Amino acid sequence: MQLRVTFVAAARSSPLLAERFEDDRPLDQAGWGEVQRAAQGLIPLAAAELRYCSPTPRSRATGDALGYAPLVQLALRDCDMGRWRGFTLGEAMAREPEAVDAWLADPRGTPHGGESLLDFITRVGNWLDTRPVGDGGRIVAVAEPSVIRAALVYALKAPPSTYWNIDVRPLSTTTVTGWSGRWNLRFEGASAQATRA
Repeated sequence: MQLRVTFVAAARSSPLLAERFEDDRPLDQAGWGEVQRAAQGLIPLAAAELRYCSPTPRSRATGDALGYAPLVQLALRDCDMGRWRGFTLGEAMAREPEAVDAWLADPRGTPHGGESLLDFITRVGNWLDTRPVGDGGRIVAVAEPSVIRAALVYALKAPPSTYWNIDVRPLSTTTVTGWSGRWNLRFEGASAQATRA
């Protein structure tokens, strides 16, 4: 039986340009408003047999606000950014421009002293591959956008550099279907009008 894993990107805790590596801040007022506006379309995902979330405050709060009562998964934590934890990309670039350039260019690099991009993608992928099938095989996971990007790179067997070309917006959903080592990206929601065209 194949699994259906729907990732829900956590609501925001800051303006997008102020996003910080391994951000531990709770949802901001705008984030709570986004959850309320998106709830009608996201609450039905609570019917999934298994419901998970990243350990960040905003992922847990997003999942709880949507009625998922998600189980925290440490494997869905953000990439360990070492000494850059809590920095914005701009702050890291201002302090260590050569190190940031090296990190962006080499998926195996760890100039920050934390986890490499490749190790991060592999960790998230291993979590995906070890999900139990269950009765209906439906899973929902609320996670940081970076975690969802890592899952997509892994699922599609794309080069690690693809990670930088995936844009995951707060409260967006992304579904992969399949099973260990064999995943497909699934697009949904085509209108009847579009399918007749």
